Amino acid sequence: MKLVLLSGGSGKRLWPLSNDARSKQFLKVLENENKEMESMVQRVWGQIRAVGLDQSTVIATGKQQLDILQSQLGQVPIIVEPERRDTFPAIALAAAYLYSLKNVDLNETVCILPVDPYVEDRFFERIQDLEGVLNRTDAKIALMGVTPTLPSSKYGYIVPEQGAGDDAYSRVARFTEKPSEEKAKSLIAQGALWNCGVFAFKLGYLIGLLLERGVPIQYEELQKNYDKLAKISFDYEVVEKESDIVVIPYDGYWKDLGTWNTLTDNMGARVIGNGILSEDSANTHLVNELDIPVTIIGIQNAIVAVSPDGILVSEKNASPRIKDMVVPNQRPMYEERTWGWYRVLDYSRSPDAEVLTKRICLKAGKHLNYHCHAERTDTMTVVLGEGELVLNEELYILKPGDVFRIPAGSYHALRAATDMEFIEIQQGESVKEDDEIDLYGTWEEMEFHCLSRGIPS
Repeated sequence: MKLVLLSGGSGKRLWPLSNDARSKQFLKVLENENKEMESMVQRVWGQIRAVGLDQSTVIATGKQQLDILQSQLGQVPIIVEPERRDTFPAIALAAAYLYSLKNVDLNETVCILPVDPYVEDRFFERIQDLEGVLNRTDAKIALMGVTPTLPSSKYGYIVPEQGAGDDAYSRVARFTEKPSEEKAKSLIAQGALWNCGVFAFKLGYLIGLLLERGVPIQYEELQKNYDKLAKISFDYEVVEKESDIVVIPYDGYWKDLGTWNTLTDNMGARVIGNGILSEDSANTHLVNELDIPVTIIGIQNAIVAVSPDGILVSEKNASPRIKDMVVPNQRPMYEERTWGWYRVLDYSRSPDAEVLTKRICLKAGKHLNYHCHAERTDTMTVVLGEGELVLNEELYILKPGDVFRIPAGSYHALRAATDMEFIEIQQGESVKEDDEIDLYGTWEEMEFHCLSRGIPS
């Protein structure tokens, strides 16, 4: 069996901690068994590793999330979507990857699941049963549904055919998307299960569908033509059109931590970051990513979230409304990268120039490529730690208090000896993130370039 984890999200439902670059699955607000803070994706990857499925798993994600995935999980197998186009294109790309690059057998079972379910370890043990039920029934798709604990209107329901199946599985009659609570009671009485977004199929089944639709099945070709695929979910494009589907039940703990209300129910601490809660602030949680202290007095049933992107103060039951109030396409003010992180401190714009100020952390042993910027000048002030700067083939040792001006067009690279933090002021006609021309991608390449000219490295 091959597992494909889908990692996406626009970062609206848990604003201001989540944004386009840091969706909910990357927020380090859960407590592990060692009382350390971890993200949803770190928790899930640990569970997959615990049941021995990590070597069979690949993550499909957009290029916006590549750095933060590698930062939190290390060098795990990742399929990078050229752009966001919903779950059908993402799963088609994953199938092409398995088929044409990894030479996976067409009879191999492929299981698709979200990257962020909050579940027990046995959830992943149950996933392995999907392969058996596909082989046993010859169904085209096998789903896993969660046994409902209450008639909720938040989830979709998988409705089984009456008497079609046995204790291990059921044939699927239809799907009902987010019914009223009264309708949900009726569905549960019919044996309906919550749709948790987990399903499996034989690789040959999906490759056949792609061929029927004229979709390329060679990975590189599909990447080049990715923008031609319709933006549509796999549910709408495939599952709801397929009549031969079975479902197996999972009766353990499962929760979608997609809102502040549900997330705080599973947080190990009521205060994360710099802040104080008064004793009468019952069922209130504070998450503060800034150095400024936050004090909450006498406020019940609330979430207070503070980050470089903004501040949210909300009654918990009202917090899902945040997705309709977030300013669209707002620039992320905090990003986690493979080399460290940065936080935007200030931004200003005049008719002829932009100025962006960041605090940047470069982790010990990490480096930034040898590169230049065409449209901006950078001024960096080291505030913490030590490292090296190569600027136009000259080497400088960095220590706290050092200030360097890097003019537009000047090639430079940084390497941290210890965790190093510096303030960087970017100034020019444009301060776009993509204004970067790389000359050497690794520190070793850059050193060889310098040494070949007799310059000390």
